[in-house]
Amino acid sequence: MPMTMSQKILAKKSGLESVSAGQLIMAKLDMVLGNDITSPVAIGEFEKAGFGGVFNKEKISLVMDHFTPNKDIKAAQQCKRCREFAGAHEIVNFYDTGEMGIEHCLLPEKGLVLPGDLVIGADSHTCTYGALGAFSTGVGSTDMAVAMATGEAWFKVPASIRFNLTGKLQKNISGKDVILHIIGMIGVDGALYQSMEFGGEGLKNLTIDDRLCMANMAIEAGGKNGIFEVDEVTLDYVKDKATRDFEVFAPDENAEYARVIDINLSEIKSTISFPHLPENTKTIDEITEEIKLDQVVIGSCTNGRISDMKAAAAILKGKKVKKGLRCIIFPGTQKIFLECMQLGYAETFVEAGCVFSTPTCGPCLGGHMGILAKGERALATTNRNFVGRMGHPESEVYLCSPEVAAASAVKGFITGVDN
Repeated sequence: MPMTMSQKILAKKSGLESVSAGQLIMAKLDMVLGNDITSPVAIGEFEKAGFGGVFNKEKISLVMDHFTPNKDIKAAQQCKRCREFAGAHEIVNFYDTGEMGIEHCLLPEKGLVLPGDLVIGADSHTCTYGALGAFSTGVGSTDMAVAMATGEAWFKVPASIRFNLTGKLQKNISGKDVILHIIGMIGVDGALYQSMEFGGEGLKNLTIDDRLCMANMAIEAGGKNGIFEVDEVTLDYVKDKATRDFEVFAPDENAEYARVIDINLSEIKSTISFPHLPENTKTIDEITEEIKLDQVVIGSCTNGRISDMKAAAAILKGKKVKKGLRCIIFPGTQKIFLECMQLGYAETFVEAGCVFSTPTCGPCLGGHMGILAKGERALATTNRNFVGRMGHPESEVYLCSPEVAAASAVKGFITGVDN
């Protein structure tokens, strides 16, 4: 029976010859992920169920990234709970302040997720790892609890949408523009409980960072997961990180898709998502009004990688952030933070008048490090712009690429990059 990439991985991990859309399966997991918000709930359920231990101390990752360094007593208590659990069960991949990064930047960087893996995480943006040819998806904390004990999870096999990529991105256009374009095209429920599978001859023109950004936002189109075909770009990324064998799965030529969507990368323009849904998109040339900004945020699990820092630094070099505007920049991991210092990006950011922060999820979810007040407006390279996402329910969040964010921080209003 012909299968898609996602179906092949699920079949292999469930020990079946084949699977089809809608089928319920139990499958063995390669990684179970939690953070400082979702893990304490999972730990509570784990202990309530009376589980004696974890299934594999190397296949669980706990990353303290949302409210660390701890912003308040409650955050400190949550991290302490995780710290004690990790110690009691000898969890190898426990990352706390000083070691941690934003979880979906950190795990690929550490080589903890590889092509062909099956990954669940108690965080909706776990779908990021599909950029590496893995099947990865977000789950609830109860599912995480059971998975930590058994190493298994149940799935309903998703149908797939094929995104056939052609062409090459123009200057100052990135994967963020592509995924915002796609979400604007199909809507926030356009891929509801479906796999978004990316391939085609244009794939070679997308960097691994473009792919990580795009897979990260599959959930914003309602997708169960996003997944990219494995090619030389993928293999080049994982070759120095992999410490174990992995298997590459390619879709069958006659695999069945719910629909096929052609995307010409050369036609993609700078795209901005307006409040209060990611699907509410406009290209930069469709914006006719001057949208003044109070804050610009560059970073997150969507756009916190070194290429994003490089793009922002290139635009901010020798310039100043608009007076009265706050610009917050936070790299995805400690390694990327260090690279920014070594390459001079950190100096560029500080001299431009930006705040350069430790890796954190804080600003993205309105947790800390940049909360919006009533009536304030932010432009961010993050992944969500729901009502109240970054602070007060009467604030506004616009989503964009690092290039547009940096250019707009200088101008004080949403603008494109002068090519």
